[in-house]
Amino acid sequence: MFLQQAITYLAAAVLCVPITKRLGLSSVLGYLLAGILIGPFGLGLVGEERAELMHFAEMGVVMMLFLIGLELEPDQFWAMRRSILGLGVGQMGLTTLLLGVLFLYLGWSWPVALTVALAFSMSSTAIVLQTLKERGNARSIMGQSSFSVLLFQDIAVIPILALLPLLATGGTAAVSEVQSHSQIDDLPGWLQTLAVVSVVGSIFFLGRYIFIPVLRAVAQTRLHELFTAASLLLVLAISYLMEMVGLSPALGAFLAGVVLANSEFRHELESDISPFKGLLLGLFFIGVGAALNFDLVLESPGFISMLVVLVLLIKGASLLVVGRFFRISSDQNILFALAMSQIGEFAFVLVSFAQQIHLVPEQLANQLMSVTAISMFATPFLLLINDRFIDPYFGVKMKPEPRPGDVVDEQHPVIIAGFGHFGSTIGRLLRANNIEATILDHDSDRVELLRKMGFKVYYGDATRLEMLEAAGAEQAHVFIAAVDSPEVNARIIETLRKHFPHLRIFARARNRMDAYDLIEHNVDNVYRETLYTAVSLGEDVLVSMGFRRYTARRQAQRFIRYDERSLRKLAAARREARDYVLTVREEIELQERLLQDDLMANLTTDDHAWDSEPMRAER
Repeated sequence: MFLQQAITYLAAAVLCVPITKRLGLSSVLGYLLAGILIGPFGLGLVGEERAELMHFAEMGVVMMLFLIGLELEPDQFWAMRRSILGLGVGQMGLTTLLLGVLFLYLGWSWPVALTVALAFSMSSTAIVLQTLKERGNARSIMGQSSFSVLLFQDIAVIPILALLPLLATGGTAAVSEVQSHSQIDDLPGWLQTLAVVSVVGSIFFLGRYIFIPVLRAVAQTRLHELFTAASLLLVLAISYLMEMVGLSPALGAFLAGVVLANSEFRHELESDISPFKGLLLGLFFIGVGAALNFDLVLESPGFISMLVVLVLLIKGASLLVVGRFFRISSDQNILFALAMSQIGEFAFVLVSFAQQIHLVPEQLANQLMSVTAISMFATPFLLLINDRFIDPYFGVKMKPEPRPGDVVDEQHPVIIAGFGHFGSTIGRLLRANNIEATILDHDSDRVELLRKMGFKVYYGDATRLEMLEAAGAEQAHVFIAAVDSPEVNARIIETLRKHFPHLRIFARARNRMDAYDLIEHNVDNVYRETLYTAVSLGEDVLVSMGFRRYTARRQAQRFIRYDERSLRKLAAARREARDYVLTVREEIELQERLLQDDLMANLTTDDHAWDSEPMRAER
């Protein structure tokens, strides 16, 4: 039975996710569709066991928070305290107030209205963080703001769970009917507080004095599978410890990640946990899709649809107001509001708990569960609408006014798309040699920073034809595709080849596989980041081993020339695994033989040029 269910879930994911990705949609939508497909209201391949699956799959959210903590050093976390409190309190307070008023207007009692408003003010940590990662927005202002709000919501679940029994009819009597959700519920209030503080403090103590020494001892065994087991044990043990005192397991995992962010095991922990996180998150989204009750939706489609639309609108408006108050730029603020407007997975917990203590009627609770799932399902579509219809108009910023005395040309012979570390180096080199370039970048915060540094940068999406036309692609001679994402670079080049075939394209590739894709797009000038840095290092090693600088430089340049020549041959063979391996071996042997022949050739003294013995003596 287990194998049958495992095959069902994995097959659904493998079928649906690639389709949504090919359509340019989020993988989250693919997992949700997979859940609907195999759920009780689809093909009916899964049933009651999905509730147990959700408990298991929620560990994906826990592991995600642990990995985020690993990337966030304690000093950075402390520096975020104001945004966590400010954005978190602002978002939850305003959203709860507006939703509470709406529910009172619908005729609900004030305890029910407050309970549902608090539950619906939560956003989905899993959906938002996964979407930010896929879109590359995790480190943007919008990404950091979203993370601050989500972290505050994780913390807020604790007092909300404590508040709900007080709102229920019968107070303490109602709570007694519900199974205890932590191991310390029977303790006096002051002891519960002490236990919670002690557990949180112990995470920092254990991280510094227990976790790291244990990981060092495990690492000395040189058994990778044992280190993976230790990594999983660490996350699961902390999550269980937090559950014992009624805290969010995800919050505990995040704090543990922050504690270990400065350790030497940071990257190895990340590589070990990441595959489990991705698989469990996928199962979580499939479970959400399978939980969508279509029969209930069809019973009262008007009420549920109205509630979904109103919640998304009110929550989105609240996020816009809070983002505006904290001076988030317009394009980032719109994305912030749309990405966070759904109802989160904690709503399932809070509504279920409220139903158990007879605070929310069963029929209404089931309807609220459906509203929650539908709002999650709507998020990828809201972001798609933003990308297609909102961002092109509200996200594009005007070019800043030129400095007095400067002559600004509207069109330049060179266009650079992507002005991060890679693109800005190219732009600075060109500008230093009096070659002006039109610069496009899709990160509004980076654009503002570059403008302060004196660069003339346009905010815009270079994959859009109208943006390329406005940048002067029709008149330009050279286009430099320097965007961080290989997928975005490929889409830009497809548009250029179709509409501006005269342009000479110079494209950035992170590695050999990216270069193969660019070659298939008929790009002649491909520049691999890993190649030139690695060859430069190898050249310096040759010099340190006794080679003359000129000889080492010549061998390095020959290596690049031979490697680029073989690159195009390998690109044609890479689709067939066997042919590709044989071709690689042949090319490596040929390249090494040519370099050795070049090195052993009879050389005159003059051939050493600027690195000859006479010139060495002069220096």
